[in-house]
Amino acid sequence: MEPIRTDPELGSLVDEHGELPIGTAEDEFERFVVAIVNQQLSVESAAAIRERLFDRIEVTPAGVREADESTLRDVGLSGQKIEYVRNVADAFEDGDLTREGLDGVADETVIDRLTDIRGVGVWTGKMYLISVLGRPDVFPVEDLGIRKGMAELYGFEEDDREGMVDHAERWRPYRSYASRYLWRVVD
Repeated sequence: MEPIRTDPELGSLVDEHGELPIGTAEDEFERFVVAIVNQQLSVESAAAIRERLFDRIEVTPAGVREADESTLRDVGLSGQKIEYVRNVADAFEDGDLTREGLDGVADETVIDRLTDIRGVGVWTGKMYLISVLGRPDVFPVEDLGIRKGMAELYGFEEDDREGMVDHAERWRPYRSYASRYLWRVVD
């Protein structure tokens, strides 16, 4: 992680927070559902929906597919997100989207496979690469928290994605780890 430790801004965050892990999700499907729930919601809203969802149903591909739509709506999922989590459940049943099943598959190919699922975009694919597959060199510039962290630490305008991506090149091959520190800036 030398490129991160030697970065004047990120290096101090490493000193403050220690080494932050990536790829810590134990259950791939549950983490994927969490990523869908988190899409376009505040941290607080997403947390409340997740808690209700995990309390009310078994968050497995079969559990999601078998849950009544009214139950899923009652926990706070929109009709669109219900469709999306069911699409992910079907994809998990149809193909091996686990760490083992995607081992050795290039990041871009994983994102292509995941974004073939209706309701899964590049942001969700990158979150899966980082938080489930533990890929060390992913930079999710699509994430608002990343852009806010870059703005605060480096003075970027939040819509300067290209500049942020160029700046992040200095952190290769540890951009996923750098992302963890950028999220800490806005937490």
